[in-house]
Amino acid sequence: MKTKINVSTIYECTLERAFKTPLLCDVSKVHTGYGIMPKVTHCTNDENWGQEGSSKKVFVAKSLSQKGGFASVDKVLERIENKYWKFEVCDFQSWMLGFSKFEGEWQTTEIENNKILVDYSYTLHSDVAILYPINWLFANTFWKTYMKRVLENVRQMAYNNEPYKYK
Repeated sequence: MKTKINVSTIYECTLERAFKTPLLCDVSKVHTGYGIMPKVTHCTNDENWGQEGSSKKVFVAKSLSQKGGFASVDKVLERIENKYWKFEVCDFQSWMLGFSKFEGEWQTTEIENNKILVDYSYTLHSDVAILYPINWLFANTFWKTYMKRVLENVRQMAYNNEPYKYK
């Protein structure tokens, strides 16, 4: 089963900042934890991160759902400069309610100078039919709320000209 969640907002910054900040800045400032979602602490194997086909190992703090340490792999599937990212979170190291992977998309559209529409979506892939109702509920309540928090973290980073960690 695939469950797609979308959230949108307007950023008042440059198109470049709205596009690059979520994937090229320090991910520990984007994914700061919430409820059962652990805080990202750091990444490794990220030398080429940000380029199509690149990947990185993501590490998290201990939480109710994670023992801490290596948690998953992130991959850049597609990058269209200042327009669109498609990325994947996979190879989960702990049980994730039957989810096998998450595919994210970050799309930026310049409405006018320093006014950028950000469309952020995730498709959550689940493979255990008996868990489909729980997967749907998780995606449409908890995950949607978490995505809104990510949008706000990225907004603050973009407005504060957070330095890019990757190219």
